[in-house]
Amino acid sequence: MTALMQIRDLHLRFPMGRSIGDVISRRPGREVRALNGVSLDLTRGETLGVVGESGCGKSTLARCIVRLHKPSDGSIYFEGQDIFDGEIKADRTYNRRVQMMFQDPYSSLNPRMTTEQILAEALSVHNMRPEAEIPDRVAELLDLVRLPKDAQDKLPHEFSGGQRQRIAIARALAVEPEVLIADELVSALDVSVQAQVVNLLLDLQRELDLTILFVAHDLRLVRHVSNRVAVIYLGRIVEIGDSETLFSAPSHPYSQALLSAAPSLDPDNRGAVKRLEGELPSPLNMPSGCPFHVRCPHASNICETKVPALMPFENRGEVACHHVEEINADA
Repeated sequence: MTALMQIRDLHLRFPMGRSIGDVISRRPGREVRALNGVSLDLTRGETLGVVGESGCGKSTLARCIVRLHKPSDGSIYFEGQDIFDGEIKADRTYNRRVQMMFQDPYSSLNPRMTTEQILAEALSVHNMRPEAEIPDRVAELLDLVRLPKDAQDKLPHEFSGGQRQRIAIARALAVEPEVLIADELVSALDVSVQAQVVNLLLDLQRELDLTILFVAHDLRLVRHVSNRVAVIYLGRIVEIGDSETLFSAPSHPYSQALLSAAPSLDPDNRGAVKRLEGELPSPLNMPSGCPFHVRCPHASNICETKVPALMPFENRGEVACHHVEEINADA
């Protein structure tokens, strides 16, 4: 199946400037290496989950996709066209077709605008409807996200967090996108409200044939919503594959530790937790070789010097690990 979006060897570095010590020693300024060669495909109609520890590059990847960050190296293709090409950037069509929904429902909405004004602005900016038809379209959007009609006259502070996130979803849907980038969409909400918002998103996906990139740290939530899952560590994908396969039989030692530490809904499931040793290395001082080798119990000399490529492993997807076969020999 042809990919709707192709991300190839994406790198993003943030220069930190030079300290006095750097100037005296004539050292170049340091830089934060946020993304370090991310490659993946997004297929039309699927939900691709992206998981990993805080600071691993999940949100940075999402922001690159919607062009809030320009990568230092690598490319993102949408329907075969480079989204950072000059002509494509000048055309606002991509901005409409790929929409992002942010984590914090309390800061992503203009506090001085009513819901109707927020939605009408999106419709007007992208010329989605003639001015006379905008009020009816606003009512349709509110109905689509299960909000009452009188919500259009209220300001954001009059809503709960879950309701605000529904307004954010309605604003994204106002421009009739094909791809939604959900960056920690429900992490700021109560658990009961999370389920309502996520189930609404899944209903809308089926109804509108949406493609979703779902960035989250809640592994149970990602398993519930995703067709495929990419596990990212220090700005690099270490494993990607079918959701059920990855969650039931993770192949990379980082994926195994990550899923092992996640709380289970089954009180009888008290399996041994594979704890991660040490702290997540700083993106200012990346380890050589495999970025996970400083915390991996299976690390060898080759892990310290050579970065493993993301390669197919059996029927489980793709894994970036030098010792994946021996680690999973008994699985």
